[in-house]
Amino acid sequence: MLLIQYTLIYASVLIFVAMGGMFSERSGVINLGLEGIMVMGALGGAFVLYSLPVGTPALVIILLTILASVLFGMLYSLFLAVAAINFKADQTLVGTAMNMLATAAAVVIVKAFNNARSGGTNPSAILDYIANRKVFLLGDFNIYMILTVILVAAAYVILKKTRFGLRLMACGEHPQAADSVGINVYKMRYAGVLISGFCGGVGGIIYISAANSQWDFMYGVAGAGFLALAVMIFGQWNPLRIAASALLFGAFRAVADTYSAFDALIHLVPGDVYKMLPYIISLIVLAFTSKKSRAPKAEGIPYDKGTR
Repeated sequence: MLLIQYTLIYASVLIFVAMGGMFSERSGVINLGLEGIMVMGALGGAFVLYSLPVGTPALVIILLTILASVLFGMLYSLFLAVAAINFKADQTLVGTAMNMLATAAAVVIVKAFNNARSGGTNPSAILDYIANRKVFLLGDFNIYMILTVILVAAAYVILKKTRFGLRLMACGEHPQAADSVGINVYKMRYAGVLISGFCGGVGGIIYISAANSQWDFMYGVAGAGFLALAVMIFGQWNPLRIAASALLFGAFRAVADTYSAFDALIHLVPGDVYKMLPYIISLIVLAFTSKKSRAPKAEGIPYDKGTR
C-alpha cells in the first residue's frame, strides 16, 4: 500500500512538471529550467505555509500555499521567456543557469531566514515548523491526486480541442506559417513558458511537502525536474502518454524511497542501487526511444519575424 501511495505522489509531481515542459516546448521554447522553477515554487509555498497562523482552515492553507507556488514559479519562468524570446538567447544555457541560480538562492535565503528567526541558535527553525504542519496540510494527499487528474484532462482538452492549443502547437511546429495567418508567435511562446512556470511551481510544492522530507533545498529537488523532462520525451509531448509515463517513472522513484520494506532483497541489493534506479531507468528508456521521438520541429529555435 505504501508503494502505491508513493507512486501516486511522485506521479503527481512528474505529471505537473512534465505537462509544464510540454506546453513550453509545444510553443517552441525548450525549458531545461524546470528544476529551478520547482525549487522557486516550493520556496514560495514553504514561506507562505510558515507565515499562516495556527488555526487557519486546511482548505485556506492549501489554496494559499499552491497560489504562492504558482506565482513564484511563473515569475521565475519569466527569466527564460525574456531571455529566449526577446533576446533570442541559447535556451539550453538559460535553463541550466536557472537551475543553478534557484538552488543556490534557495539555500542562502532559507539559511538567512532561519538564522534571523532563531538568532543563530537553531538554523533549522523554519524547517522544523513546516515539517510539523506537513500532515495538517496534506492529510492523505487526495487533494494533489485530484488536481493531477484535473490537470491531465484540462491539458488534453486545451491542447487538442481549443483554438489556443492549436495555435500553440502551430508556433512550435512552424512559427513563420503561424505568423502569416495572424498568430502572435511571441505571445504564444510567452504563454507556453508561463504555463510551464505555473505547473512547475505546483510540482515543486508537491515534491517538498508530500514526496520529500528535506526542506533545506541543499540538493534542490534532487533531479525531479530532469526526470519530468524524461517523462515528457517518453510521453511524446502528449498529455495522456505523459500521464502513463509518469506512473511508470513514479513507481521506480517510489521503490527508491520504500526499498527498506523489501526485507528479502535488502541484504542482496545495496540501498544506493534503489536510489539510482529511477535515473538509470530514465537513461535506458531514453536510449531506446529517443530515435522515435517526434519533438516539435521549431523547439529551441529563436523566432525571427523576418525569416520565411
